[in-house]
Amino acid sequence: MMPMKRGLPDTGKPRRAVKGGLLEEALTREIIGAFYEVYNTLGYGFLESVYAAALERELKRRGLRVEREVWLDVYYKGERIGAFRADMVVESRVVVENKARVKVSDADRDQLRNYLRCSILEIGLLLHFGPRPAIQRVVAENRLSSDPAISAVSVSSSFRPGMRDDGSPRSQ
Repeated sequence: MMPMKRGLPDTGKPRRAVKGGLLEEALTREIIGAFYEVYNTLGYGFLESVYAAALERELKRRGLRVEREVWLDVYYKGERIGAFRADMVVESRVVVENKARVKVSDADRDQLRNYLRCSILEIGLLLHFGPRPAIQRVVAENRLSSDPAISAVSVSSSFRPGMRDDGSPRSQ
């Protein structure tokens, strides 16, 4: 039997919060549901890579587009100066960072906020596969999305499998 597709339509437009709602509320709710499904199935104690693989499968099973280890360009005054690698980007709209350790720190949240600030994305989820599952939602109202030099750059076009931060090929 084929799994039911519950993905959200991609209209190509930024998702704004409806009055009284959250930015990307339906999509983040779906991601959080997938996170709890993975956590409740696997429990605590695996490596981050195991949770990431399971989460990717669960999100795809729900009909969502998922990219893993996505390179996000970093800009300084309109010029690309480097790149970060985010764990996941879902539907080209939400950055997902997975952590599988006893505690998450402020530095983990700050890392996610920096990913958002350097990209055109505004919403991130920090998913903690720790002794107790936890989620932190990070919002970065993003000026980059209004910068014409950057707004044309999409997350998917920044994705470079097998490439290093400086754009050179990574050895296999």
